[in-house]
Amino acid sequence: MPERGAVTVSTVRSLTAACRLPRLETRMLLEQALRRPRAWLLAHDDEPLPEAAVQLFLEWVRRREAGEPMAYLLGEREFMGWMFEVTPDVLIPRPDTETLVATAQDIIRDRPAVRVLDLGTGSGAIAISLALMCPDAVVYASDASRAALAVARRNGERLNAAVQWHQGDWYAALADVEPGFDLIVSNPPYIASEDPHLAQGDLRFEPTTALTDGADGLQALRAIVQGAGAWLKPGGWLWLEHGWDQAQAVRALLLTYGFAEVGSRCDLAGIERISGGRR
Repeated sequence: MPERGAVTVSTVRSLTAACRLPRLETRMLLEQALRRPRAWLLAHDDEPLPEAAVQLFLEWVRRREAGEPMAYLLGEREFMGWMFEVTPDVLIPRPDTETLVATAQDIIRDRPAVRVLDLGTGSGAIAISLALMCPDAVVYASDASRAALAVARRNGERLNAAVQWHQGDWYAALADVEPGFDLIVSNPPYIASEDPHLAQGDLRFEPTTALTDGADGLQALRAIVQGAGAWLKPGGWLWLEHGWDQAQAVRALLLTYGFAEVGSRCDLAGIERISGGRR
């Protein structure tokens, strides 16, 4: 990219021509920096741009070239058809997790006053999506991180989703909540601490405590499965997202702690992405 403040980078056309990022990313950053839609960029591509917007765009380009995720630069990511605010305090919602939401929706659809709990909610993407898709459900969500919960609350307010938010570590967040959930879901930290992927790609920038349990990758999953019995109604379901190679281990955990109808479901890539069972 040309140097900061260079005259040659003062239009959409010149910025686009000089940028080394993929064209789609360049356009998305320009739209956000200028707060203008794609149609405006096309219609005004040779007009001088405000210097402040140019400098913001160039800063974002430098950060993107250093590997920072687009979602954090743009401050948002689409999930299940809704746009969610994301910050470095929360994981970036991913299509893989839509498998968990779709499975949960199948369980609670058309059932009145179903109680649902999302543990480790992060941006609130799972809980909010379920609240919007199943408005008769009573949805609770928790997270140990106050900063993450603040992001989730903002997303819930902006999307007008009825979710009850609780701060704390797993079930400890529910001290003032009555047990008796029909469904518990979670996308907990499940990457082993020694996994080299933690030092690669977007994961380098995402909150470490939301990615790994600091151990073998099964610690959080064990805690959730072990504690679920005290919080589920008889016949209630627990479904968990996990790593590509953890389905067998999670199924074994579910069976050990008395779950029936234990099984796994695949994501769009054909990988066993979630496992669950019924009390």
